[in-house]
Amino acid sequence: MHLSQNDSLAKRNTFLLSGGQALYGSNMAVLITLSGLAGVYLSPDPAYATLPISAMVVGTALSTVPASLFMQRTSRRRGFMLGTAAGVFGASLAMTALFGNSFPLFCMALFICGIYQAFAGYYRFAAADTASEEFRPRAISWVMAGGVAAAFVGAQLVALSSDWLGPVPFVGGYATCVILSLIAFVVMSFLTIPKLSTGDQSNSGRPLREIFAQQKAIIAVACGMVGYGIMTLVMTATPIAMIGCGLNVKDAAFVIQWHIFSMFAPSFFTGNLIARFGVTRIIGTGLLLLAGCGFVALGGLELERFVVALILLGLGWNFTFVGATTLLTECYSAAEMSKAQAANDLMVFVVVAIASFGSGGLLNGFGWNAVNYALFPFVGAALLLLLWFVLHERRSSIV
Repeated sequence: MHLSQNDSLAKRNTFLLSGGQALYGSNMAVLITLSGLAGVYLSPDPAYATLPISAMVVGTALSTVPASLFMQRTSRRRGFMLGTAAGVFGASLAMTALFGNSFPLFCMALFICGIYQAFAGYYRFAAADTASEEFRPRAISWVMAGGVAAAFVGAQLVALSSDWLGPVPFVGGYATCVILSLIAFVVMSFLTIPKLSTGDQSNSGRPLREIFAQQKAIIAVACGMVGYGIMTLVMTATPIAMIGCGLNVKDAAFVIQWHIFSMFAPSFFTGNLIARFGVTRIIGTGLLLLAGCGFVALGGLELERFVVALILLGLGWNFTFVGATTLLTECYSAAEMSKAQAANDLMVFVVVAIASFGSGGLLNGFGWNAVNYALFPFVGAALLLLLWFVLHERRSSIV
């Protein structure tokens, strides 16, 4: 249930949330680009280089449900401000860890940054809270536009700041994350989103077991996990692989820039494509794009191949994850929305945590090609599951 039909308030909130998304996305672009490289610098074993990113994902997974409950009991504004405060503290702790050459402290810092990610994951839902039915799609699109801006801002910040506070590498990048999070804290303080009424909060709907026993929910969760997991597996390894191939940090930032752009830019028309061609076709297309990423990446180690592969990876993630999210919305009522979304995100981020940690082990133990070969069985399994679902739906419609 949406709390107001006052679109002047909705537009104000959406503008603030779009800015918050741009700041958060820029923050994440810096963390994604530098944290694996910082892991190589700090870790006693290169196989653990991606453990800090895994710690961040675990922090997100463990905070997703508490974040939802906290905002339900207090407000979106307070929750989002708490998230940005976690971003400030986590990035500050990361700087301390780099200065002190402490790998465990760095992992703890990234875990705290994951709390910021958990709260920021609700920005797109918050944009719809005060919007009318007519304005709601545009509100969500405006928030997603912040992610597009973040692709370019984050890459430039990496290029400009990673050596600011030398001779210790990467500290400057985390200093920019502190600044971005502080600005986001101020931006979120201006939000005005009313709390749910007591009646809305007390009606919880069906139990989660019943919701996720539906075939649509199973397909939505499975494809969402595969799409997000594969994206994380390849993306996490990419900067480390590029440095290992003789490319530099600016090259890695350039590749991640276009990857993040391709993750968010399609959101302006993915909804229209789903409406025109159907959600299962879009999910299937996304899975094929993920496979295309693997084929391109296996073809060579040139900068251009990294760029094309990561663009395909971003597009594949968008189609798969947005499609899976859309399919999931058909499985729950308004009263069940918050807990169903939180449970789905928890399951997805558990897989993402495994993928991010496994990425480092695969890359260090078997090389870049192994990372890309690993995605094909999961894409194949998801495609078969999706095909089974489509055929089952067709038989049901005939009967």
